[in-house]
Amino acid sequence: MLRIAQGRVYDPANGVDGDVRDVCLNGGKVVEELPSHAPRIDARGMIVMPGGVDIHSHIAGPKVNAARKLAPEEHRADPLDRTAIMRSGTGGTVPSTFTTGYRYALLGYTTVVDAATPPLAARHTLAELRDTPIVDAAFLVLMGNNLPMFELIRDAGPDGAGPVTEAVAWWLEATGGYGVKLVNPGGVEMWKHGNRNVTSLDDEVEGLGVTPRRVLEAIATSVDELGLPHPVHVHCNNLGVAGNWRTTLDTLDTLQGRRAHLAHLQFHAYGGTPGKRPRSRAPELAEHLDAHPEHSADVGQVMFGPATTITADAPVSARLREITGGKWVNADLEAETGCGIVPFAYRERNYVHALQWAIGLELFLLSRDPWRVVLSTDHPNGGSFLSYPRLIRLLMDREFRNEQIDRVNQKAIRRTVLRDRLEREYTLGEIAIITRAGPARLLGLADKGHLGVGADADVTVYGEHEDREQMFATPRYVIKGGRVIVEDGELREAPAGDLLRVEADHDEAIERTLRPLFEEHYSVQFANYPVREPWLLEPARRIPARRDGSGR
Repeated sequence: MLRIAQGRVYDPANGVDGDVRDVCLNGGKVVEELPSHAPRIDARGMIVMPGGVDIHSHIAGPKVNAARKLAPEEHRADPLDRTAIMRSGTGGTVPSTFTTGYRYALLGYTTVVDAATPPLAARHTLAELRDTPIVDAAFLVLMGNNLPMFELIRDAGPDGAGPVTEAVAWWLEATGGYGVKLVNPGGVEMWKHGNRNVTSLDDEVEGLGVTPRRVLEAIATSVDELGLPHPVHVHCNNLGVAGNWRTTLDTLDTLQGRRAHLAHLQFHAYGGTPGKRPRSRAPELAEHLDAHPEHSADVGQVMFGPATTITADAPVSARLREITGGKWVNADLEAETGCGIVPFAYRERNYVHALQWAIGLELFLLSRDPWRVVLSTDHPNGGSFLSYPRLIRLLMDREFRNEQIDRVNQKAIRRTVLRDRLEREYTLGEIAIITRAGPARLLGLADKGHLGVGADADVTVYGEHEDREQMFATPRYVIKGGRVIVEDGELREAPAGDLLRVEADHDEAIERTLRPLFEEHYSVQFANYPVREPWLLEPARRIPARRDGSGR
């Protein structure tokens, strides 16, 4: 039992905006009331919010492990020593598993979603999530360049998803995943055929009879038919290419009437023509999102300093490597996807980097509905999750933001509306939405992101401070499952988090369809493919799908 007494509570999911009240916790849940003798935290003068929820990050699996191996200099510079509570580890832009869990918790985050796992790599991702303490975690399963899926989509025809829906359910059950991720649908498979990519949604994937548009339509329809808690999560085609905002808009138009979440929207909001300097098209995309309540996005804000680009979009990594001329990883994961990793650094005086930084802020500041445009840096692609407090200050403090605008490449700023039109400052309530209530709602996690009765007892208590960066970087208390995990910036204990996975039962008849496709495309036997190891899958919290097509 624990009473958090007389704090200023920000719980937007329940309409609470700075009211002074108690929050009562018992049995790992928020409860209505506690006995007067219950232990308490005196939160007078402090800010109380639900635990943070990161909707899009990269923290586990083979791509993250390869990125760790690619940057030993970062780990030497940022070691984490073993203590009575913490295991040793390393930091940098891609921390080790234990360090990742500790540092998320020290920021007040209690739930994290890894945004891209190839089905073949699910065991690796699950093993690393089991080694990531404190935070509850889930992962999204890559399906946008899967050869057996392409054959099912092609044969289903234009009028319906057909067996595609059952295949989506089977892959989620076989991997222990939470949702579906599409990365450059069709384009990665084209790249694997030999240094090519798709450039429009109607380019046919060579020899397979499908187009990116058809993949988007079929998978999004399947996700809605299954009623998965989270919409199809889309990394659009043409990431990073000048003029790609039209592809993004075409993607949204294709998915009109279907639920969809666009990942790291900033990287897809560029005007201009390929090969020339881009400009911002954030206003057009923000306006479109505002008009379509079935669609949402996380921003993928670029933050200046070191980063590591980790993506299933292998052609993007090839382009980046041409820019950096340094070390990189490019990989082909059998019949499922590709992978690319490039260490990177964003610089204030670089035109493109400054434009990316400005576009992210534009998307935040132009969006009229913070419930559907939520915070991310696409960790570690746009920057480390450790930069979230600075990003929050940029959103809340107009004077600080203008000072930072003056520091960056001014030619880039002039190709945005950031300086001239955007005076908005986020409130604490809006920050609670984009870092907690909004991501939880978009993920369909009914027990997360709020402090109503029955919610998970995940709470962050901040000391009020004029410098919002310092305030959000150093919570006074972090409570996970009703236990005080962090106190005054120090980790007190490090329990295991829960695995969050979807329960999407499939028609067993689909296995007879999939088996010969596996024999054709995979080196792995069909019977050995699904994850069945109890130590990887259990314990887990299963979130049911609802096959009435309504989602959650």
